[in-house]
Amino acid sequence: MKDPILFRRADTLPPETAAYWKDLFYRVIKIGVELEVAPPKGMKRPLFEDNIRRALSPSGVVERLGENGVWDVQTEHCGVEIRIIGRHPYFPALQAQYKTIMDALIQHGSRPRPTCGLHYHLLSPGLAEPMPEIIMANLWNLTRRYAPELKFIASAGKSRESLCRRRNHNSHLEMMRRSPGSQSIADIQRALKESRIVPEHQNFLNLEHLEFTEMGDIFPFHLEFRFPDAHLSATAITAAAFLFLAMLLKAVDLSRYGVIHVGKIQPWQRKRQIMDWLSNNDGRLAASDTSSISDDVIEELRQGAYELLDLLAPAFGRFENNPALDVLLALAETPISLLRCAGYDWPQIETILAERAAVDEMGLDQTDQRLMRRIELGECAGQPSAEAWQWRAARELFLTPVDLERRLSRLNRLRGLRWDGRQGSMVFTS
Repeated sequence: MKDPILFRRADTLPPETAAYWKDLFYRVIKIGVELEVAPPKGMKRPLFEDNIRRALSPSGVVERLGENGVWDVQTEHCGVEIRIIGRHPYFPALQAQYKTIMDALIQHGSRPRPTCGLHYHLLSPGLAEPMPEIIMANLWNLTRRYAPELKFIASAGKSRESLCRRRNHNSHLEMMRRSPGSQSIADIQRALKESRIVPEHQNFLNLEHLEFTEMGDIFPFHLEFRFPDAHLSATAITAAAFLFLAMLLKAVDLSRYGVIHVGKIQPWQRKRQIMDWLSNNDGRLAASDTSSISDDVIEELRQGAYELLDLLAPAFGRFENNPALDVLLALAETPISLLRCAGYDWPQIETILAERAAVDEMGLDQTDQRLMRRIELGECAGQPSAEAWQWRAARELFLTPVDLERRLSRLNRLRGLRWDGRQGSMVFTS
């Protein structure tokens, strides 16, 4: 990270507390999505809404996933809004669910126009205690610091002059002004509520659903990321869900040291300038006017997006069977907007991104299975060192040290491995 400046805080998290909150968030956070789409040209909205409702079979109850994980289909200014129930994120399951939804939307001629948004809700229905305020302060500033790059990755317009939808319903103006270095998150929420610049629920990162204890901690926890443009790629929508979860987990890590700063004055002013170029109300037909985004600016955005993803990479390592980081790196290089500018349609865009999401089979053989059994059941336990354990395992499985090392590396990628000195054995971490 360039310029890793931190605001000093008295409420930083001890390592064991940070580990607790990361584990808790990973277990309880659910991510729900609101996707807005417009009807095909010439079709009346009521007919389109009926078609989508029949195709997606909404459950009508947020506690029941139903056939497609859709809670409701509602009338929206641009056409309809599909409310997709929040669930614990697992890449293959989410990708398959969104593929079913997107296929139905494409079949019925849905159009993600610049009037349409894509909103991600982070919810914590299983959270039974207040969240330390410093975590939310870091998530707020992490979002501010990388707002242009996040907007670029999530852009889905169809021309270089309109890479993003207009600013109105996902405005960054208040967010750029409000720093947790000088205000608490409760104060920032109050300022957003009272703002005459941006309606509260139309902020880039919407805090209106947060509530606070008397001590200023957060309970319940419910955030809305409003800035992504609507699109019809199941793989991209799945990867973005993990992007936001990774940002939350990174905010916990940062809370061990203080609150991350947005950066030095000149780089921050440059980010604000690029953000204004990306997200404004000056374009035609509800789009931003992005004509100032030159090839050089796009390269700046790419490099900033890589910096963000490098920062978040350790968090992605926690997710099992998960190619989200590979997909996000592809979107950092060529977001959906640039793919559309190049003439790709929605099925072609999904094919490109799904190829990046393909997970290779581990190809475990019988020897691998026997090695896993020894680790799982502690059959080689009681060794004085990792080297002694490996020597015994190699001897019993008739493997060379190099072959054993190769097989352990594969199992480490699959389930995670570490040496446990108390047991005198290698153990799985997941």
